[in-house]
Amino acid sequence: MAKLIAVLTIFALAACVARPCQAGYGYPNPMPSPSPPPYAPNTPSSPPPATPSPSPYIPGTPSPPPPAPITPSSPPPPYTPGTPSPSPPSPITPSSPPPPYTPSTPSPPPPTPSSPAPGLAVGYYQKTCYRAEEIVRETVRDASKGIMAGLIRMFFHDCFIRGCDASVLLETADPNSATEKFGIPNLSLRGFEVINAAKAKIEEECGTIVSCADILAFAGRDATYFLSNKKVFFAMPAGRYDGRVSLINETLPNLPPPFATVAQLKANFASKGLNTDDMVTLSGAHTIGISHCSSFSDRLTSNSSDMDPTLKSKLQEECKSSSGNDNTVVQDIQTPDMLDNQYYKNILRHEVLFASDATLLTATDTSDAVSAFAKNAKQWEDKFMAAMVKMGAIEIKTSANGEIRRDCRVLN
Repeated sequence: MAKLIAVLTIFALAACVARPCQAGYGYPNPMPSPSPPPYAPNTPSSPPPATPSPSPYIPGTPSPPPPAPITPSSPPPPYTPGTPSPSPPSPITPSSPPPPYTPSTPSPPPPTPSSPAPGLAVGYYQKTCYRAEEIVRETVRDASKGIMAGLIRMFFHDCFIRGCDASVLLETADPNSATEKFGIPNLSLRGFEVINAAKAKIEEECGTIVSCADILAFAGRDATYFLSNKKVFFAMPAGRYDGRVSLINETLPNLPPPFATVAQLKANFASKGLNTDDMVTLSGAHTIGISHCSSFSDRLTSNSSDMDPTLKSKLQEECKSSSGNDNTVVQDIQTPDMLDNQYYKNILRHEVLFASDATLLTATDTSDAVSAFAKNAKQWEDKFMAAMVKMGAIEIKTSANGEIRRDCRVLN
C-alpha cells in the first residue's frame, strides 16, 4: 500500500510540473485507503532529528529566546483607522525602528477574545516584534483572492497534522521521508510565497522572533478578514513554536477527503478536539476557492447523486477536457470570492460540489446547523471566528518540542 501511495504522489507531482497546480481539492477518486493510522499526538511516529539547532541569526546582535506568553493586565488600545499605530514599547531590533505602518485598508478593533489556550496569548509579540501582525496583514492584503482562499485552507491543513506547527511548510525534514507538503491532499495548496515573504520581512526587522506557525495563523485570520469584505475580524492568540517533524504518509489519514460521510467527518474533527458544530462551521470555508473536477467527478456521472440537475449539467461542460487536464471550477457558484454564509444556502439547494458538503443534510444535528447558518449570517460569522481560534490551538508546540525557524521551508 505504501508503494501505491508513493506512485500516486509521484504521478500528482508530475502533473504539477506539467501545469501549475491551483488551490482547491485535488484528490483521486476513489481514494486509496492509506495504511498508516491517524497521527496520535502523544505517540509521535518519528522522533525529531538529532541534529542540534544552531542559534538564531539576527544581523548585528544575537537574538534572545522567544518570550513566555504575555498576558498583559491592560491590553494595548485598539487600532483606530486613520491614525498611526501606537509607538512600540522598547523595541529590541532595530535600535531605530521605522515609522509605524498605517495600512491603506485598516483593521477594526478585534472583539474581546475568549481565553486563549495555555501557551498562547493575544499580543504575544507586542514587546519583541510589535509590527509582526501588521507585516503579515500587509502581505496578505496584497495577495489575490484566490491566494487568500488558499491561505485559509493551508492553515486548516497544517493544524490537522501534528497541530498548528507549520509542518506543512517544510520542504525537507526527515531524510527517509518526503514532507506533508508533497502529500496528495496538499499538492494543490497555494499561498506559500505569502508566508515566505512575510517571514522574510519579519526576520529583517526583528530577527528570529516570530514562528512560521504564528505567521500562518495570522495569515489565515487576515485572509478571512479581507475575503469577508472586512466583516469577520478577530484576535488570534500567538506563541506557537514550529514543529520538527513532517511526514508525507500522515496526510491522507488526517485530512478529511471531499467524499467523506458525515460520520467520518465527525470522527475526524473529534480526533482533533473539535466538535460537530465546529465541523459544520469550518466547512463554511468552502464558500471560497476552487476545486479540481476529479474531486467530485463521481457526482457528475452517478444517477443517485442529489446534485441539482442544472448545476450538474453546467459542471459536466466545465469539466470536459480534450487534453486530459483536470479542470478547476469555483466551489460557490453564487459568491465565489466572498467569505459568507452562501455555502449553507447552496447545501439546502443541492448546489454544492463535494459529497462531504451534501452529507451534512444526512444527520439531524448537522442539518439543523446548516439551516440555522443559512438563515443567520451573523451567527455563522461569530462561530467561524471562534472555531478558527479553537482550531489554531490544536497541539501547540513549545520550546521543549519545537523551534523558531529562520526559514519556514527547512529546519534550523
